Amino acid sequence: MTPMVQELNFPQLQIPLTINSISPILPSSPIPPSYGDTLYLSNLDDMIGSRVFTPTMYFYRSNGKMDVMTIINVLKEALASVLVPYYPFSGRLRETKEGKLEVFFGPKQGVLLVEACSEMKILNLGDLTVPNPAWKNLVYTFPNEEQYKVIDMPLLIAQVTRFSCGGFSLGLRVCHCLCDGVGAMQFLSAWASTARLNKLTLDPKPCWDRETLIPNDPPFIQYPHIEFKRIDDAFSFTRRLFVQKCYRVTRDFQAHLKTLVGPNISCTTFDAMAAHVWRSWVKALINVSPLDYELRLTFSVNCRSRLTNPPLKSGFYGNAVSVACATSTVSGIVNGSISDTICLVRNARLSVSKAYLRSTIDYIQVNRPTKLEFGGKLTITQWTRFSMYESADFGWGKPIYAGPIDLTPTPQVCVFLPQDNSDGAMLVCICLPEDVSHRFTDIFCLLN
Repeated sequence: MTPMVQELNFPQLQIPLTINSISPILPSSPIPPSYGDTLYLSNLDDMIGSRVFTPTMYFYRSNGKMDVMTIINVLKEALASVLVPYYPFSGRLRETKEGKLEVFFGPKQGVLLVEACSEMKILNLGDLTVPNPAWKNLVYTFPNEEQYKVIDMPLLIAQVTRFSCGGFSLGLRVCHCLCDGVGAMQFLSAWASTARLNKLTLDPKPCWDRETLIPNDPPFIQYPHIEFKRIDDAFSFTRRLFVQKCYRVTRDFQAHLKTLVGPNISCTTFDAMAAHVWRSWVKALINVSPLDYELRLTFSVNCRSRLTNPPLKSGFYGNAVSVACATSTVSGIVNGSISDTICLVRNARLSVSKAYLRSTIDYIQVNRPTKLEFGGKLTITQWTRFSMYESADFGWGKPIYAGPIDLTPTPQVCVFLPQDNSDGAMLVCICLPEDVSHRFTDIFCLLN
């Protein structure tokens, strides 16, 4: 009988590859901005947590109908077509005098497409249902590239790697300043549909519309926004070695967790799973922190439905998320019940309102945090609602795998991933200090 929570292992690999070409992809026809023009980024686009590139990986088996060189040409042509309506991706970011970012347009910009090849076969990569840090060279980074660099970088970098079996991978890096997860899926779907149908296909039609999210004048900060607060690192994370762990969690396990909140409170699967991960994380680390130490669990909440008067247009692909933050002491988590922790997560999620989002925008306008704060914080990102597999069908079928690669560069992060099946299982991937990873596994696999 398959366990309800199963640890999934990935092989240690070296993937030798050769970079064959690096070429800019420009919009296939004229775009609205001229050289020297700029575009406004909202404070949600420009917050410190958005100043990153999000890498994702897609693997495809050979379908026997198209050789990889033909596929690469299809990808290039479709990308050039999609860059006309999605022209901001062809620009660059720069910083203004106030420290705020904007998109600007100049000569010789565009996005980047890298062609590479490997003598390995996809079969030799092992289990392709589990993200593997060994895949990181299948996503292009510049030599000696600074961590978190976004200024004057191509805003989309794609690497197509051919394997000797005829299969290939598509590794993407998308600048988070331009889009959140929903927006990234919208762009990817447009690119894939355009390639699959051999004509520009937009559903919905993209719109920039970032001016809808301008701050109040004067700013009106209604909440303390402890998600941005600096807290000393009692866990000494910066001096520890991190490893990536992945677990397959069945639908039955998720459903049972939801029942533990009690009969009179309704909660989501995310509430229950996030609470379980948080408790397991804290319990695994309890021997290195005082019981009165202040903890935070942060996660993004899609605010599109909360924004009314005026509402965001359906084609808006910018950042429309607010960071929810649940708080507790170590003692509160360890000595409290799972029901208590689920309620903390649920209340944090429900507290994100239009007013909270607007207050976040104004808080960033006044304070503009310049450093990611990790003290006492675990961040959970939910990708289970993204149609990652369906959105990445470029005409040669859905990918074998669609998702992230390596969580270890950003400690204290956990990602909930969909699996391309119908049994409702979820993949939970988390970055942990190596010395507590086995303890975390033991706790996480137990039903509270």
